Amino acid sequence: MSTNIVSESLIATLPGRTYTDQNFFRAEQEQIFERMWFCAVRSADLDKPGAYRTVQVGRESIIITRNRKHGIRAFYNVCRHRGAKLCTEDSGEAKRSFQCPYHAWTYDFDGKLIAAPNLTKMPDIGREEYGLVTIPVREYLGYVWVCLADEPPSFEEDVMGAIEERLGDSESIQAYDIAHLSLGRRITYDVKANWKLIIENFMECYHCATIHPELTEVLPEFADGLAAQYFVGHGAEFGEDVKGFTVDGSEGLDRIPGVDEDHDRRYYAITIKPTVFVNLVPDHVIIHRMFPLAVDHTIVECDWLYLPSVVESGQDVSASVELFHRVNQQDFDACERCQPAMGSRIYAKGGVLVPSEHHIGVFHDWVMATVGSPGNAKGP
Repeated sequence: MSTNIVSESLIATLPGRTYTDQNFFRAEQEQIFERMWFCAVRSADLDKPGAYRTVQVGRESIIITRNRKHGIRAFYNVCRHRGAKLCTEDSGEAKRSFQCPYHAWTYDFDGKLIAAPNLTKMPDIGREEYGLVTIPVREYLGYVWVCLADEPPSFEEDVMGAIEERLGDSESIQAYDIAHLSLGRRITYDVKANWKLIIENFMECYHCATIHPELTEVLPEFADGLAAQYFVGHGAEFGEDVKGFTVDGSEGLDRIPGVDEDHDRRYYAITIKPTVFVNLVPDHVIIHRMFPLAVDHTIVECDWLYLPSVVESGQDVSASVELFHRVNQQDFDACERCQPAMGSRIYAKGGVLVPSEHHIGVFHDWVMATVGSPGNAKGP
């Protein structure tokens, strides 16, 4: 077992204004959310051609759908005529095409302009040129990832590399066969806190003994304050009398076949920057996706994934869902308690990290290197 952080010296946190300043948040939108690979929707949510979801990525509204050949496509949610929002609902199903509700410009599921009032009187308009603007997509772990950058960064390095960096190899994640698991439960949380507070909370376990009684009963080592993410390749071991990753330690559900004895009865946590958490246990996987909407407002969509046979047979997943649902509520309450103080003069220069939190300092360094200093971050 090797540690990511060995220093015992004090490390300052980010200053308070990085959690409250609108200009700094705009710079994060531009430099982080709009330039990195962003986990947008679960692929299975788009079950047929024309099924769509709209998501907010940075400052942009995005439509994600399937074309007639069942391929995934993503577009800016902007009509090319006068800029009206094309899809106004969070999700839905377009029967034949996408039609702007303002002037009825109509696009097929590949984004091509196929109809508009008086279109035949505009012979110079290019139906491809004035089609919807497409966005690069990748499918991975059963989710659709989009990137708004003109030149997207390496998906293999930024997304897959984050998993390898945490687990120590690229094979361990494959054992969970996440892309072929089924959705057992989804809960959406409306969190009145800056997205970085949520990331920081997930990365450390200094708080676990204080606010997570159910979790520390299942994972006793968390009561000591060292999060699983503090160590490369380490999974927190279930308590001796714990039978499953459930709210009361009772028996879990059918184990995912690829999970071997070395990974059985262990919990692994992975952060994929900027906004994804992956939680691995032997019988299910929990995926958090964050959507930062404002400097003090973040939507978190959390999926509990199980073997298809578990979901199809109607097995009761409530005990496993309830454990991390409580953890989520406890964590988000803590983040919301922190948010008001970020604007306090007492926190103007920030706080301090204890040794078990030092790996959060690496996250802070990354934020500042990507966005720039708060005084210089003026946004676009």
